[in-house]
Amino acid sequence: MSLPFAIIAMLTIAAAVAAMSLRNLVHCALALTVAFAGLAAAFLQLDAQFVGFAQILVYVGAVAILIVFAVLLTRGGEAPEKTVFSASWFWGLLVAVTVFGALAWAITNSFASQLAPAEKVDATVKQIGDALMTKFVLPLEVIGLLLTAALIGAVIIAMREESSKTKIEDGRSKIDKTVPPSSILHPPSSGGQQ
Repeated sequence: MSLPFAIIAMLTIAAAVAAMSLRNLVHCALALTVAFAGLAAAFLQLDAQFVGFAQILVYVGAVAILIVFAVLLTRGGEAPEKTVFSASWFWGLLVAVTVFGALAWAITNSFASQLAPAEKVDATVKQIGDALMTKFVLPLEVIGLLLTAALIGAVIIAMREESSKTKIEDGRSKIDKTVPPSSILHPPSSGGQQ
């Protein structure tokens, strides 16, 4: 194991632990972004350029930004009052270690681990890109539409929650008057009438 790979691995593990243990959701999302970037750097160092660049584009560039937007749009950035660890953390740790041990035993004793390693396939980024843009273009476009619909749905849900929230003033509950958003077709009027 080389020194740069060890540094990248330690940075990735530290960022993943920070993403699980920090109390502020925005800090957790940023730590998760660092963990994604560390995984991308590890892939790039292992000569898997397509996977590394896909990790950067999809996870670091898109999913991490979606997580930050979702946290900020839903006002979930405040730190919780309760502690991070529950009373049954010991049992959770015991189950996690048991599952990890069972999976490690199953992998080391499986039939696939006894086979000779396959010869290296020379697949370049250009070949993979050509396959994605010719043979697999329809699934790629469907995934893009699905992600766009999910983002629009998250924005609509966040706007609906914002318009129907209640405020408590002077001991009374009052619902804010909802103002429709202005657009090019319906500009805001100065007199309150539309």
